[in-house]
Amino acid sequence: MSKNLSSKLRKGLSPQQFMDGMTKNQEKFKEWYDLFKWENEEDKEFFESLNNRDDLRCLILAADWCGDVVRNVPVVFRALEISGIPTEVLIKEEHPDVMEQFLTMGGEAIPIVIFTDFSGFVLGQWGPRPKHVQEVMIKFKQENPDREAADYQDKIKIAREEMGRQYGEGTGYQTVIVKELRELLSSF
Repeated sequence: MSKNLSSKLRKGLSPQQFMDGMTKNQEKFKEWYDLFKWENEEDKEFFESLNNRDDLRCLILAADWCGDVVRNVPVVFRALEISGIPTEVLIKEEHPDVMEQFLTMGGEAIPIVIFTDFSGFVLGQWGPRPKHVQEVMIKFKQENPDREAADYQDKIKIAREEMGRQYGEGTGYQTVIVKELRELLSSF
């Protein structure tokens, strides 16, 4: 069954409203946003070419307290701002019905970047993090299915540290996100 989010279109915050309304991590979010630059002219041209399409919409499930949102959403905003794709942020806590439809391995993880057509039918999604970073969490969850285990918190702390290493220093991961978004958008 295909998902339809037509009832959510034009109900979210604009990227600027989201950034202006942040009560946590605003400075770091803006820092990642300002550090963004196009590493590949072909990627930039691809996103600019999307201005010729009026059938796409983007909804981003996010919250300002989330580290992955702070790192990843600035990249999504920057890539999409030249695309002409109407982009809105749905605050996770205010849209539990949407979060429920976009679980990651059975759990709530953000950001989730959802692309729909103009009538709200979901075409694809990205998130909550670049594939190579997400692989760390996938492996962790497979090896640690019991959240109540005595050593679960210690092990997830180690997994989160490894995800930080996978993101790396600097902005290299941003190019990876741009490529993953481009692959996704090229599929519809």
